[in-house]
Amino acid sequence: MTPHYRELFNALLPELALVLGALLVLSVDLIAGRGRAAAARLRVSVSIGLLALAAAGYGAHLAGKGGPAFDGVFALDALGFAVRLGVIALGVLTLGLLPGVSRLRHPAEYVAVMLLATCGFTLMAVAQQLLVAFLALELASLSLYVLTGFDKSRPESAEAALKYFLVGGMSAAFLLFGFSLIYGLTGSIELPAIAFQLRGLPVTTLLIVALVMVLTAFGFKAAAAPFHLWAPDVYQGAPASSAALVASASKLAGFALFVRLLWSGLAPVAGDLTGTGTSPGWVTIVVIISAVSLVLGNIAALAQTNVRRLLAYSAIAHAGALLLGVIAAGKSGPAPLFYYALTYGFATVGAFGVIAVVERAGRCQSLSDLAGLYRRSPLLAGCLFIFILSLAGIPPLAGFFGKFTVFAGALKLNGLSSPAGWLALLAIGMSAVGLYYYLLILKQAVVAAPVAGAETKIPVPAMAAASLVIAAALLVVVGIFPSVVLQMLP
Repeated sequence: MTPHYRELFNALLPELALVLGALLVLSVDLIAGRGRAAAARLRVSVSIGLLALAAAGYGAHLAGKGGPAFDGVFALDALGFAVRLGVIALGVLTLGLLPGVSRLRHPAEYVAVMLLATCGFTLMAVAQQLLVAFLALELASLSLYVLTGFDKSRPESAEAALKYFLVGGMSAAFLLFGFSLIYGLTGSIELPAIAFQLRGLPVTTLLIVALVMVLTAFGFKAAAAPFHLWAPDVYQGAPASSAALVASASKLAGFALFVRLLWSGLAPVAGDLTGTGTSPGWVTIVVIISAVSLVLGNIAALAQTNVRRLLAYSAIAHAGALLLGVIAAGKSGPAPLFYYALTYGFATVGAFGVIAVVERAGRCQSLSDLAGLYRRSPLLAGCLFIFILSLAGIPPLAGFFGKFTVFAGALKLNGLSSPAGWLALLAIGMSAVGLYYYLLILKQAVVAAPVAGAETKIPVPAMAAASLVIAAALLVVVGIFPSVVLQMLP
């Protein structure tokens, strides 16, 4: 491979902006921020972080959609461009939800690590080589482990970070071993070359082992059942802004990498998609993981009284639906999956944003802590109303159209006579189950009276208010005009 470093520089403009932003925020805080008040340091750090994200978005625009870059190591296509912009937008919204200075003792370090996590996400979006994909995934994962344990005032945060790290390390081992087996079988780490080599290979036991290991690792990363056990603890213990990033941007980037790996590299061993044949492949494993995630996530969420754990089990159920989009991407393309993952990210960031603001005024763990929210803050209650209804898939919000496009794409494979068709029916049924526990949240926030002693108004910081209003507006606008997002991908 002949290196073309100018081409590499142009391809990685967003990542360069994010890394320089992380270094700049640390340098400014070290040189000029140590003697200032914590609130001022937080404002300066957030401002630099927003500038770095804006520069990264402009860099993604300059990098464009010109096709393979740096001898095929990166894929500057429509999917990569859309996902880059999506994770940057989610990063901007998350920056507005940072905890107060009482819980965030080191704001510059938090913003820097958050920018590095976003750098990992943007790199995952364009990775077309196993080694780059693994490095990008681990950069994002290591950053998220740190962000999860950043709240030093709560022991649950450190416990969540430790669990996340242990499970993430194990999944990384599975993924790397699976990648090494694929390399041994094909002699290549580039996805197009892997696909070319696999066309001439039979589905051997070793190849099945490699597929199982890779899918297991991605199951851990996506919090899909039965690899989900870390998710409820992480969502409960992490700072709300960190949990929002784990639930939104990491899912969008992870599923983009997943669909690229499966359909650009492992498509020849997908197996039977229609139910009319018996050829084995990875699609059978994905169907099983998706079905288990849909059932377990929705059923387990019914028993939750902790709002964060409820959102965690909801995320597991949504991971199952997103896997249905991965299966359908072979015929319908990645546009439905991208739309679903992006709009789910907006709704999740918003839901955790409301939790973050309520926590500043007191406590927000159990569902009862949201009681009477409409009296304490009409803005928060109105935004939460939109976020929860979008997660439940109620029209005309974006969550409804996201589910509709994914389910319709699955039914296009071979109607109800295929495993994907049965899975789509299961997903529709489980969505009805999910409506119940989502309405439990809204019942507390919109209908129930405030708990005695908790009737005081909740102040909403300007940055948080802006993030919440923008996220809510996007869900409404993109739900009414879905082509705004869908036309980004062919």
